[in-house]
Amino acid sequence: MNFRGKIKVAFFSALLFSLIHISFYSIVNDSELDTRSYIIFQLLIGFIIFLILFLVIWIFSELFIYKKVNAILNYIREARSKKQEARSKKQDLLRELEEEINAWSKERKEESDRLEQLETYRKEFLGNVSHELKTPIFNIQGYIHTLLDGALSDPTVNRDYLQRAEKSVDRMITIIEDLQTITQLEKGELILDEEPFDLTELCKDVIQSQELNAKANKISLELRQEGAQQMKVVADRFRIRQVLVNLVVNSIRYGKQNGTITVRISDAGEKIIVEVSDNGLGISKEHLPRIFERFYRVDKSRSRELGGTGLGLSIVKHIIEAHHQTIDVISTEGVGSVFSFSLQKG
Repeated sequence: MNFRGKIKVAFFSALLFSLIHISFYSIVNDSELDTRSYIIFQLLIGFIIFLILFLVIWIFSELFIYKKVNAILNYIREARSKKQEARSKKQDLLRELEEEINAWSKERKEESDRLEQLETYRKEFLGNVSHELKTPIFNIQGYIHTLLDGALSDPTVNRDYLQRAEKSVDRMITIIEDLQTITQLEKGELILDEEPFDLTELCKDVIQSQELNAKANKISLELRQEGAQQMKVVADRFRIRQVLVNLVVNSIRYGKQNGTITVRISDAGEKIIVEVSDNGLGISKEHLPRIFERFYRVDKSRSRELGGTGLGLSIVKHIIEAHHQTIDVISTEGVGSVFSFSLQKG
């Protein structure tokens, strides 16, 4: 009961009591009183009764009714609060469980996709290795059978077949050595012999070593340098030479007749940037993400015809990454390609 309600109860109770008192007083009291005095007296009695009843009702409502109602209200509020809290916790728990299940499902799917991709690469790798080794082995087998069948006594044939067999053996050795190099680089077992050296001189040496190969394909080689006359870097000279040879030979192999291959060296602050560019066949967009994979070929029939093992670019990538540097490629089919990598300045 609020304050206004308490006043109403006290007022009407006092009024009722006053009326009863007046009627009772009129009946019992025979003496006549002054009307004005009588009214004042009755009002005073009514006011006193009003105060007494108001205090009684106030105390009663506070001590008994209000406290009990308040206790019930607090109990209901507490019960509702606990129920809402329990419901909220339950909803949060279910939401958290759902999120965990979704995250777990996503992780399992990603892991499954990754394992499936690795299995595909494994099958491709084994297939490529067997194919690459099978070709020279079958060639050697054919040459030996021919020699054993009587060609060994023919001097015009035996030397030629032995030389062909030797080339097939060399090809097998090259494949095995390249695979061993990649395996060592991937496992971190290959120790780099890093030292400062002049990169310009190394590029000149590589270009000179490939000039005959380039001329045979009617391709010109050139070196361009942007910056100081000497470009010193800190790296494994032998391995960087291997990188340059692979990139230049790759450009010659897929170059166009009367084309140009340019080796460009530029100073980039703390690093030296090397670019090997050509105006050859180029590489289509769908092949670019995979060209550094082992045995991956853009044109498989043409690559094998030209004598590539399919390991050159993979070796290049692993060597550069072993130096904690990066290699990139930009290529447009029918226009040409640009392979670029960085080295630490010496």
